[in-house]
Amino acid sequence: MAEDIPLTHRRIWRIAGPIVLSNATVPLLGAVDTGVVGQMGAAAPIGAVGLGAVILATLYWIFGFLRMGTSGLTAQAHGAGDRAERAAILYRALLIAGAAGLVLIAAQGLLIHGAFLIAPASPEVETLARQYLAIRIWGAPATIGLYALMGWLIAVERSRGMVALQIWINGVNVVLDLWFVLGLGWGVPGVAVATLIAEWTGLALGLWLCREAFGPVFAEARARIADRAALRVMLDVNRDIMIRSVLLQVSFTTFIFLGAREGDVTLAANQVLLQFLEITAYALDGFAFAAETLVGQAVGARSAPAVRRASRLAMQWGFIGAGLLAAVFALFGPGIIDLMATAPEVRAEARHYLFWVVAAPLIGSAAWTYDGIYIGATLTRAMRQLMILCVGIYAVALLVLVPTLGNHGLWAALMVLNGARSVAMHLRAPEAEAKAAAA
Repeated sequence: MAEDIPLTHRRIWRIAGPIVLSNATVPLLGAVDTGVVGQMGAAAPIGAVGLGAVILATLYWIFGFLRMGTSGLTAQAHGAGDRAERAAILYRALLIAGAAGLVLIAAQGLLIHGAFLIAPASPEVETLARQYLAIRIWGAPATIGLYALMGWLIAVERSRGMVALQIWINGVNVVLDLWFVLGLGWGVPGVAVATLIAEWTGLALGLWLCREAFGPVFAEARARIADRAALRVMLDVNRDIMIRSVLLQVSFTTFIFLGAREGDVTLAANQVLLQFLEITAYALDGFAFAAETLVGQAVGARSAPAVRRASRLAMQWGFIGAGLLAAVFALFGPGIIDLMATAPEVRAEARHYLFWVVAAPLIGSAAWTYDGIYIGATLTRAMRQLMILCVGIYAVALLVLVPTLGNHGLWAALMVLNGARSVAMHLRAPEAEAKAAAA
């Protein structure tokens, strides 16, 4: 059994605090990318980087199950005190990541061509986005591998390792962004090269941070890689999370593509505002990650009361964080927009829709925290079922609201998606406690 440490507010923050800080820097990469190309004084480079990044996020997060599945399964193995299985889970995830990355690289021509058959961007935006994608795709194995490494670090409460990894990746990216784009004048390709280098060096550091999994337990863990029962559980969990992730990414990709139909200025404004949502999601995910760890360990230790307390504490802090973020966006949003874009028309358009990103943390907070609870308890089938339901509701909202309200309707539909997820996941949350009691 894992060490019996009381579930207190302090423990939540010991896990979540460093993750909140490090995760908040992840979308800052997008913000820096947007801000750097925004200094070029045109809307097209901003839209190109945003569109290219969304296309890659859609592809990569098909494999986002490796982060979440690795975290939930590892936390349960950690709670049960099974160190060899804890390491074997990481090995399986890294093998999948490597294979997935190579497939994406091999299929890059078809993937990029297909993406722009769907994305109705202007010729200038599409040309720049193609340059960005042709460079960034070579980081696929590293990016997907990092999902597995981060999930493992979260599950074993190595928050400091997460911080070191994020600081390295983000720091390298920011420094190279400034050098390549503003210093050398490489433009959009410079942003892509900076991110590519950050991804591969981050993978190397992540493997070093997870070196415990390659230590004394290596022989026993390696022998378990092909264990049929463990593989079946992993495949079932990852299949459900993959379907859920694909649906969620399709929802956000649809948002971007429909926004692109409103013109380059609206596309650029939406991209600026999406950085607010990225900051919100990554910051509040700190509490979701704490829930993954503590709920997963509680299920592994077969303690329903611990599941209940961990869930309650994570949810409380998630709501507090959401309120603080909403206040920050309301007070400082216009100034943040001005830092990220110099084009007057983009600034004005982004301000017009700012109130939506002020409301977003309050509407989506519960859903993000419940993601962590469900992943820790590996209630992945329920996650899949509920996401199908909520995406259906989102599709109806798009059909009803966008034709009449335009870009406002697009933002309103996104809020409907997050609100539906919060309510639906709340109704089935008691299943986590039931799973621990029945384990």
